Amino acid sequence: MKLNRRAVLAAGLPFSVRAATPYAGPVFDAHLHYNDDAQQPHPPEDVLARMKRAGVHGALVNSRPNDGTLRLVATPGAQWVPFIRLYRNRADYDSWFADDSIRRMVLDLLQAGSPAGPFRGLGEFHLYDSANADGPTAMALMKLARERGLCVLAHVDAVAVDRLLGHAPGTSLIWAHTGLGGEPVRRVRALFDKHPGLRGELSYRPGLTVDGRLSDDWRALLTQHAGRFLIGSDTWITQRWQHYEALFADYRHWLGELPLEAAQRIAWGNAAELFSLRGPA
Repeated sequence: MKLNRRAVLAAGLPFSVRAATPYAGPVFDAHLHYNDDAQQPHPPEDVLARMKRAGVHGALVNSRPNDGTLRLVATPGAQWVPFIRLYRNRADYDSWFADDSIRRMVLDLLQAGSPAGPFRGLGEFHLYDSANADGPTAMALMKLARERGLCVLAHVDAVAVDRLLGHAPGTSLIWAHTGLGGEPVRRVRALFDKHPGLRGELSYRPGLTVDGRLSDDWRALLTQHAGRFLIGSDTWITQRWQHYEALFADYRHWLGELPLEAAQRIAWGNAAELFSLRGPA
């Protein structure tokens, strides 16, 4: 069967032409969801098997609802970094930023902890209107993250990044996809210069590669700011689990185009530093 290239790329699935020697070292998945609809077809043992085949030794786990995270991180076999997702259900996507019950849920989960130890961060959360970064719950949770030394995983645009970090300067924020809709490289660089705690996660990032190879602008940015990027699967729909190994094979190929030290930092080192991970076995 002949694959439609545009359709494959639009779905965020692997499609690329290879040339460089792939990066062969350890990888950390900085954007893993274990949502309710994935758990029956992909029990924890299946997830771990896929991670092992992909060379993924640890993951930032956040799920809708948070029960999925608690279930997955109770399974030994990887270095788990549990985050509290701000969604009990799909309705919360559009209202969490002004819902004080979300703040109370976060406090309860922080007190309870997880089978893998304390929760290390908040998110992933979405803000489809950057003005909602000024919502009372959004502001309160950013300040809580700074006070508790938590990291934040945010699916937002560049304006919202500025607003969120304005409420809690110095907070560690992982920018999911490094922007909504493909923020220009110059804008990403400017935000990195302004916010030292900002990092970019690279799943679904438009313009990162062209026909499977790094674009010139992104190769330069990743080399210059190798200490500011992470990679992730973003298993937001069950279909993504079926392509988990191939997604990381794609990462390994373009990582192979970078200097080895830069590739090592993006693949594992930055997460290891941020979350105090052990060296992979």
